[in-house]
Amino acid sequence: MVIMRFLPARSAVLDGTPDARDRAIDVARLASLVVVMVGHCVLLLATITPSGVWVGNTLGAQPSLQPITWVLQVMPLFFLAGAASSAYGLNQGTAWGGWLLGRAQRLARPVFWYLAFWSLALGATRVLLGESSAERLGGESVALLWFIGVYLLVLAFVPALMRCGAAALAGIVVALLAASALFDGARLASGSIEWGFPNFLVVWLIPVVIGVAYARRLIPARFALGVAGLAFAAAVAAVVLGPYDVPLVVTGAETFSNTTPPTFLLGLHCVGVSLLFVMAAPAIGRWARRPRVWYPVAVGNGGAMTLYLWHIPAIAVAAFALHAVGVDAVDPAQPGFWGLMALRAAVFAVVMFALFVLLSPLEHRRLPWWDARVTARGARGAGAGVLVCVAGAAVLLMAKEGLGSSTGWWALAVFVVALLGARASCGPEAVVVEHGNDAIDAGASAALTRSRAAGRG
Repeated sequence: MVIMRFLPARSAVLDGTPDARDRAIDVARLASLVVVMVGHCVLLLATITPSGVWVGNTLGAQPSLQPITWVLQVMPLFFLAGAASSAYGLNQGTAWGGWLLGRAQRLARPVFWYLAFWSLALGATRVLLGESSAERLGGESVALLWFIGVYLLVLAFVPALMRCGAAALAGIVVALLAASALFDGARLASGSIEWGFPNFLVVWLIPVVIGVAYARRLIPARFALGVAGLAFAAAVAAVVLGPYDVPLVVTGAETFSNTTPPTFLLGLHCVGVSLLFVMAAPAIGRWARRPRVWYPVAVGNGGAMTLYLWHIPAIAVAAFALHAVGVDAVDPAQPGFWGLMALRAAVFAVVMFALFVLLSPLEHRRLPWWDARVTARGARGAGAGVLVCVAGAAVLLMAKEGLGSSTGWWALAVFVVALLGARASCGPEAVVVEHGNDAIDAGASAALTRSRAAGRG
């Protein structure tokens, strides 16, 4: 097929995959990513009006569809997959700061390219369309980078979690759930959303803890199924009896958002989804050994950050291209809405494939100096690790504020300076541990991307 010319050779992918690779993790990561992309494509309503760009949300317009978000909210699997990948590749005695910087080096590489693009695009928008247009576009351009910020922060806990036993890890999950409920209570009592901000760390640590336990084979399948059922029942009760809204994603119509910031309800969802994956992982892994399954999974994982970072721009291109020819899907009540949405999804798929082919090599194109192999121990190592955490907090703030405000631009500067400072504090020699099963955070080398896309990261 002509399309295969743009992708790695099938034989190279299949032959280059280590037999011991946990393929279930790769399936979970890519399947979750597909759900996120399709979900955004269906839920995001956008068109151009005489007054400018208009953006809406299908779930806000059709509240009866909101229960489907309990299926669409798959971000826990991203964090679980990243934690498990980290656990597989973390060797005993590895220095914390150098290890965390090594993770940040590979994760930040495609983010640097993405931020460079938007910095230039927003500058051009400001010149061509004016300050207000640049502010509106800048407010949305980096919203998805919240994941990068939180991910850098939660990764810092993986080495400590690796030293905990099964009982301790279970206790940590319970403590995190309790803490999230306390922060929700303070948020409700005070009416101040700031009380919920600690839950960005507290709630998203839950699938990380479970991911570490999964990688260490500490969770029996029957236990996972039983606790997942209890978590689901508790989540339903929290909605029926408590103050929580139904949707687990942003709808634009929430009275008490479960995601910005995360809530106890989302924490229960993290437990349920993560443990369901743990239960199903052996069967998923066996299924993924089929060549017809493994090839697209491996190739997709080889460019997972490209898919994550660029799918919203691809959706925008599809929507505005169809608008240009008089085709708009903006009102769920309009005749033929779902057929129009299917057409937009098809156009989006074409645009996204083109961006994947064009941009995924940037994930693995090593940057001079930044990607040099480094190490850091003692005070220098601790300092580098702290700076990586500062960078994570900065990019989380940038995602919240957007690049439509001075706060967002200052957060971008802190993110870049903190990462460069962490890199500069480390020596230019010695070893950063290579990790197996990495994709969204580490990917593979350029050679592996094109010739051994499923190889060891």
